[in-house]
Amino acid sequence: MKINPWLLLGIAIVFEIIGTSLLKLSDGFTRVFIGIIAVAMYGVSTWMLSITLTQIPVAISYAIWSGVGILAITLIGFVAFKQNLGGMQILCIALIAIGAIGLNLTTQTETPDIAASQTGSS
Repeated sequence: MKINPWLLLGIAIVFEIIGTSLLKLSDGFTRVFIGIIAVAMYGVSTWMLSITLTQIPVAISYAIWSGVGILAITLIGFVAFKQNLGGMQILCIALIAIGAIGLNLTTQTETPDIAASQTGSS
């Protein structure tokens, strides 16, 4: 069964967001169990990201993974952790979002066979 790489990338992003939120809640790893769960979430996220790299170019996957993660963590920081941002910071984060959306709309996924033929392996 082949999973849509964009869906898998979305799931990877969710795990990264959970990991980052838990890392904040671990209070500098003084709450060890929460910190360990955060590291596990990062591990799952990275594993899923690595699978998407078989079909989506690394520059695109990573840009979207990072950009969407930044946006989500910014919102979580504002809502859950009562952190505030200045106008220029909000503008820069919005530019990241625009870039991630643009990359998603202009990128075609690769099949593993095409990717292998481009590197000369079979």
